[in-house]
Amino acid sequence: MSKENALTNWFKAVKSRAETSTGTYMSFFDHLEALRWHLIRSAIAILVFTILSFNYFDFVFDRIIMGPKRPDFWTYRMMCLAGQYFHLGRGYCMQEIKFNIINTELAGQFTLQINSSLILGIVLGFPYLLFEVWQFIKPALSSAERKAANGVVFYASLLFGLGVLFGYYIIAPYSIRFLAGFQVSGLISNQITIDSYLSSVVTLTLCTGIVFELPMLALILSKLGLLSPQFMRSSRRYAIIVMLIVAAIVTPTPDIQTMLIVTLPLLLLYEISIVVSSRVEKKTWHSAYNDPSC
Repeated sequence: MSKENALTNWFKAVKSRAETSTGTYMSFFDHLEALRWHLIRSAIAILVFTILSFNYFDFVFDRIIMGPKRPDFWTYRMMCLAGQYFHLGRGYCMQEIKFNIINTELAGQFTLQINSSLILGIVLGFPYLLFEVWQFIKPALSSAERKAANGVVFYASLLFGLGVLFGYYIIAPYSIRFLAGFQVSGLISNQITIDSYLSSVVTLTLCTGIVFELPMLALILSKLGLLSPQFMRSSRRYAIIVMLIVAAIVTPTPDIQTMLIVTLPLLLLYEISIVVSSRVEKKTWHSAYNDPSC
């Protein structure tokens, strides 16, 4: 079965196969109504997590948002222990992160609480959002396709969670540590607005969570016949260059140590993606071999 046929069959299945689990068929407006309720339930879940974050904002602000600025943050403590263990000196122990956070808008602090609670609500509600998306797509899939995609919500949520944790505990602290201590001149003191600080932490954290979805992207593209393990293996050297560029952009620090810390997980994800694509290809060829119409 060619890649063009696989892609065409997939689009036909999504477009025309409207049979539900009860054997009935849904019209276009029925699909819109079903989508509306999936979105409503997702919004309710995100709203619940947002309200919880809003009610416990003291903890959210002190321990989560301002965590990378605190000298006793987990990452800085681990860096200090590693420096002592390998006898690298006291330079790896954080005593103080020298920059002040200020607010320059009348409603800035209230907006901070709303935005922070909403962002945390979206992050915590992301697995349920994926679940609702899967429930909407599942009726358009055959039983074999459903079986092949079994566990996709769990693995996508797991990868996103690992990426968020990696971005929050590794990339964000390293970036804040460097940028807070960087000075062009001693005459300039760092007065950082709370919007700039929050935007930096959120961007680094969420972007890493999205990047960690690389194996899921490889799974989808391989299912569509748009990606093969042979292509990924032959393009590995170019992929490494791209990863180094991405690491340099994501971590605005000049030291090679930080770049390697970011690049190594990307390389691991790339290798996992090759394995995922290989398994999809084997299953595809096995199905095609047993299908007399191909």
